[in-house]
Amino acid sequence: MSTNKELALILSKCDEANRKKIQVIKNESILSKIAERIELCNPDNLFIQTGTDEDKEYVKKMVLEVGEEEKLKMEGHTIHFDPPNEQGRVVKQTYAIEDEGVYTSSLANAMPREEADALIKNKMRNIMNGKTMLVGFYLRGPVGAPTAYASLTISDTWYLLHQQNNLYKCNPADFEKQVELIGFFFTNTHSKGTLSTKDAYVLTDRKNKETWAWNVSYLGNCALIKKGHHRLSNDDAIYNHRGVRLSEHMFITGIKMKDGSIVWIDGAAPSGCGKTTTAMAGDTFIGDDLAQIWIDKDGTIRSINPEVGIFGIVRDVNLEGDPVLMDRLRNPGSEIIWSNVLVSDGIPYWEGNNEEIPESGVNFQGEWTKGKTDSDGKKIPISHPNSRATIRANQLSNYNEDAANNPNGVETKVFTYSGRDADTMPPVVAALTPEEGVTFGADIASATTATEVGAKGEVKRSPWANAPFFLGALGDYMDGQFKFFTNPKLKEQPVLASLNYFLTEASRGGSTNKLLGEKRDVIVWLTWLARLATKKVSGMKTALGIIPTFDEIDSLFKELVPDKKYTKDLYDKQFSLYIDNIIARIDMQVAAYEKEVNVPKIYFEIQAIKKARLEKLKASKGSVVTPDQLKCSCQI
Repeated sequence: MSTNKELALILSKCDEANRKKIQVIKNESILSKIAERIELCNPDNLFIQTGTDEDKEYVKKMVLEVGEEEKLKMEGHTIHFDPPNEQGRVVKQTYAIEDEGVYTSSLANAMPREEADALIKNKMRNIMNGKTMLVGFYLRGPVGAPTAYASLTISDTWYLLHQQNNLYKCNPADFEKQVELIGFFFTNTHSKGTLSTKDAYVLTDRKNKETWAWNVSYLGNCALIKKGHHRLSNDDAIYNHRGVRLSEHMFITGIKMKDGSIVWIDGAAPSGCGKTTTAMAGDTFIGDDLAQIWIDKDGTIRSINPEVGIFGIVRDVNLEGDPVLMDRLRNPGSEIIWSNVLVSDGIPYWEGNNEEIPESGVNFQGEWTKGKTDSDGKKIPISHPNSRATIRANQLSNYNEDAANNPNGVETKVFTYSGRDADTMPPVVAALTPEEGVTFGADIASATTATEVGAKGEVKRSPWANAPFFLGALGDYMDGQFKFFTNPKLKEQPVLASLNYFLTEASRGGSTNKLLGEKRDVIVWLTWLARLATKKVSGMKTALGIIPTFDEIDSLFKELVPDKKYTKDLYDKQFSLYIDNIIARIDMQVAAYEKEVNVPKIYFEIQAIKKARLEKLKASKGSVVTPDQLKCSCQI
């Protein structure tokens, strides 16, 4: 179809106002993509989302009118409920479209190109007949940043646009600028269809830089600008910019130093493992979920957040642990989209909010009363474990909007890796070398969470907390990590560290599964890493890595959490090395990576060196080694 015919087709679906908006676009490839989707999905008309206040207000009006959200008591607050069987990512129905000769990650589902193309044509043909096709020109980051990808959204769901208007920048002119700068754009085509979960699919097309989804409404399944296009940006980093770019499942937070400077920290953790809490534990932050990272011409590492909002899990968010976020959730003045929480008398409630819970209401499974049980006799919680709240980040008092909007990104000096680890790693350990730091990321193991439909809570491997979002060979991804953090162009080596907030008393000689730490401890671990990066502290070298001394941590608690007395007994429990557990973790990871393709030999060499050090320490000091014993042992 010629460009003139494509534009004519698009215009034929637009009223006068939307004709004016689409005619701003001059890029032929963008117009061709929209025309292709019109031909396939056959909508009655188009709405063009340009990011203006007028467009945003219209979306908010329509999302209520069609019943995809309902107003709550507080002004600007709305509630959305996903289908009972789709309140997380539908992992088993999420596929990478695989072309002949192209390897798909062992941790992803693959569907051959021919089968996928037939499925798309069959399921998406005329799927928007009788509906309005919504077209949005969104940006994954500040205009001018080398990794701020343009993402075209095509959907029939007002809820999706409402969410994306709070999570991403939207502007057609800037969209075209980024397409010109980068050379391509991503496309996501979605329809809520019949919301039949059994017939739901989420597809990623690496070759054509596209994602598809139908019969889904949970944001992680339908708003594929988020994790779907994160997969595509990850693909671009590893296969087109290996060693100079990374696309990570990381928060970006800043620790203010005494001289007024900020040390920026990027941190990986699987969904549902505290990234939002950690991001906002910093003195200032710019992101809670994703980071686009590159080595700049001056040798510094730079990071941007592709998002401008937070789609955060609210379970266990409370005034004690999350005062900044709670201020906005419970006070007027912000637009908030809630999902899958309990609503009673127009007020949202959720598990772990430490507030008085009403006797009844409506939640993720329908009408709810205290003590209600499901068909198996199991008590139904007040909110789904994956219930969420969406808020624009600039509504939060510690958001650094200037830094977030800077296309040059922020200079990043620390990278952390963590998961739900009940019994193995100490709260914070910095790597001895960049190569060992890469293994910290490669070796994340975490209990599964409710972000995935069907998750059972078992501990599984979660490399870099990014494996679900990388579709190539894990060995290629690992090679990109080694090449990035050992790149000779780096001005200085960042600190790479393991974080772990989930050690339990039972794993350290106690009788309960209560955590050894608290949310408010997080600022201490982050500040210690920031000071390590700036050589304000030195820590203690061990066979596992660098751990803080008691005096360093005790001093930080007195400074940052003055109402908590941090004891030497707690320090010993948290920072003793349980060597058998650590070696078992290494053995598990090595055995798994031996089955992967393209894994760099250096990974196995580093693990062998680390294991040998630990075995030597065990032979000298026993299977559990306290910090005091570590002080007087020659381990390195």
